[in-house]
Amino acid sequence: MRYSRPTTFFRIFYYSFSTLRRPLRATPKFPRTAQHLRLKSSMSSIPFIGSLFSRSGSSSANMDTSYPVQKSPDEWRAVLNKEQFRILREKGTEPPGSGKFDKHYPSEGVYTCAGCSAPLYKATHKFKSGCGWPAYFDSIPGAVTRHEDRSFGMARTEITCSNCGGHLGHVFKGEGYATPTDERHCVNSVSLNFSPDDKVVEGKSQGAGDGESKV
Repeated sequence: MRYSRPTTFFRIFYYSFSTLRRPLRATPKFPRTAQHLRLKSSMSSIPFIGSLFSRSGSSSANMDTSYPVQKSPDEWRAVLNKEQFRILREKGTEPPGSGKFDKHYPSEGVYTCAGCSAPLYKATHKFKSGCGWPAYFDSIPGAVTRHEDRSFGMARTEITCSNCGGHLGHVFKGEGYATPTDERHCVNSVSLNFSPDDKVVEGKSQGAGDGESKV
């Protein structure tokens, strides 16, 4: 005996039931190709995104054996908080106007490195620039080292602590400020501590030689 072909209704019911019984396919995972990784890493090279959401450098960039104070990344993490490590050891940047020393103008005292306590700037070096970060027209001799910085597709001069290599910020020249040097050391507040007692001997700083170093 031959049975007639299923009606349209039963064909639709059978197809729908079979479809529901099938396991859902997981979203395919594409392999992390070299191109994918390059694209991800390139996001930090965009100045706005890089400054707010990512690290501007790596802790290995500060592992220069020429600095008197030498610590491994883990050793630095043990003595610095998360934000200090990001800025001092990974060359990060704090948001403008957010630093505790941005509008801090004492008549005397010394700004020291938050990583190693080496004296960096005297209170009399600080001036109002309106840039959103602490600004100094000069540093204690030998306290700061300059490096060429070509990140973000531009040429700048990075400044680091001469004692431990901690990232401070950048120095800019020729902006027209009415200061003795016409320079602006644009420094992250997170990179600094302040001591109201000025005990710096002119021409000397902890762990540094005579004169500002340039690399």
